[in-house]
Amino acid sequence: MRVMVVDPRKGSIPGPYVVRMGGWTLERYLAEAPESQIWEFVRGEVVMHSPATAEHQDVVIFLLRLLAGYCEAKGWGKVLAGPAALRVLPDVVREPDLFVVPPEEVSEARGVPLTVRPALVVEVTSPATRSMDLREKAVEYQEAGIPEYWVIDSERREVVVQRLEGSAVVVERLQGGRLLSRAVPGFWLEVGWLFQEPLPPAAVCLERILSEA
Repeated sequence: MRVMVVDPRKGSIPGPYVVRMGGWTLERYLAEAPESQIWEFVRGEVVMHSPATAEHQDVVIFLLRLLAGYCEAKGWGKVLAGPAALRVLPDVVREPDLFVVPPEEVSEARGVPLTVRPALVVEVTSPATRSMDLREKAVEYQEAGIPEYWVIDSERREVVVQRLEGSAVVVERLQGGRLLSRAVPGFWLEVGWLFQEPLPPAAVCLERILSEA
C-alpha cells in the first residue's frame, strides 16, 4: 500500500510529521504496512512516521553497533532494529529504533509481529515523535513489563531511563556520566558519546566497553 502525505494543494510534505489513520485492524496492518517505512498499529489506528533524518540514523546506527557488538561478544541475547514489528500489547504493535531480546527468548524471535518481551528498548527522538517517545510509548512499555526503556532525547541532550523495579517505575534523566544497563548485564556507555559531534568511532567505544564490562 502506498500513502502520500500532502498539503491542501497536494504538494508533498517532507516532514517532520506523524499521521494517524483510524479504522484499521491488526490483520490489515500486518498485510498492508510497507517494510520500508515505520508504520505502527495502536488500538485501531495506523501511525505513520515521516522519514528519519541523517542525524537520527547516525545515533541509531552508533547504538546498534555498540549493543550488537557487545551482545555478540558476550553471547548474550539478540539485538534488533526497526522496522522490526514488536507486539507490545494485544492491540499495540510498535517498531522501536532498537531492542534487545534476552537469551531465553531468542528462539521465539521469529515472524511478524514479534511477540517476545525485550530486556531493553531504545528510542531516539525526532521532532515529530519526541512527545510520543517520552509519554505514550513509555506507558505502553511499562504496561508490557519491559524492564528497561531508554529515550535518547536529542532536543534536551539527555537520556531518559525508565526502569521497572518490582511494582515501582523509576525514571532517571542523565545529561552526562556513565549509563549502566541493568537489563543487559555489564553493558554501559558514556552519555556524552551520544551527543558528541561528530559521534566517536563506535569500534573504539565498544572496545572500551568490553574492556571494562
